Amino acid sequence: MTHEPTTFAIRSLAGEQDGPHLLVTAGVHGDECEPMEAVRRLYHRLAPEPLRGRITLAPIVNEPAFRLRQRTAEDGLDLARTCPGRDDGSTTERIAAALSRLIRSADYYIDLHTGGALFDISPLAGYVLHADAAVLDRQRQMAEAFNLPIVWGTSGRLEGRSLSVARDAGVPAIYAEYGGGGGWNDGAIAAYAAGCLNVARWLNIVDHPNDASHVQYFVEDNRDQSGHLQIQHPAPAEGVFEPKVSLGQVVRYGQPLGVVTDIWGERVLEVPAAEDGLVLFLRVPPPVAAGDSLGGILPISQPGRAAL
Repeated sequence: MTHEPTTFAIRSLAGEQDGPHLLVTAGVHGDECEPMEAVRRLYHRLAPEPLRGRITLAPIVNEPAFRLRQRTAEDGLDLARTCPGRDDGSTTERIAAALSRLIRSADYYIDLHTGGALFDISPLAGYVLHADAAVLDRQRQMAEAFNLPIVWGTSGRLEGRSLSVARDAGVPAIYAEYGGGGGWNDGAIAAYAAGCLNVARWLNIVDHPNDASHVQYFVEDNRDQSGHLQIQHPAPAEGVFEPKVSLGQVVRYGQPLGVVTDIWGERVLEVPAAEDGLVLFLRVPPPVAAGDSLGGILPISQPGRAAL
């Protein structure tokens, strides 16, 4: 059986003057709608503008998952764990192959996310701690230019992601996270559109006013799995999760992030914080299975810079 290469909707805006090629993607997961809207708004904002270089926009990379109104396509594979994919594979594997080719064609890359239906995440711009010092420096500058309150550099050893494709291709790349929980966050949409414009201005692709810096925390954490949200603070049993903290709250090691109870509320299991820091994300839907991630911590307790 042969497969045609998979495609998804993209539009490129090219200027008459030379400049870099910036790629912006959203909808790697089908349940993350605010980035999709931000990319649409960005397209209409930039279409009439004179550009130096090129911007390519993909509002919904994972169209099958979006049509199913869920995180993944019908094969159940997470696109953010499947790159670089394969053209003769399942739906998600073929999308991953197409996405990977697009990433390799770019000079710079931004991938927009939210917590989807499961998590609410504090606004952050992240990047991998790249082995090439020049690429790493560009990524730091991109993330800071994106201008969300948290800048977060994490392990460059995680595979299967859009950013691991960019890492291997030497393409400076960042991702962003903001909100989630299945709602519609106008603040996230506006911040994402503005953040992409900020990076395009930093690259001298567009003329755009400088915004005052919103960056409060600049953290680099090179520990293994530091950027893997789905394994943080696993539920100790099936049940109902009740958080005892809020996003951005400072917590200490051992402090309860929440409790998991049984149907009658008679078995109460505390979920202790694994380290000191700020609550970075929390699970939104109360029903949980054993092992489900319930939340995560940014390992810094006050505004500033930290390296781990």
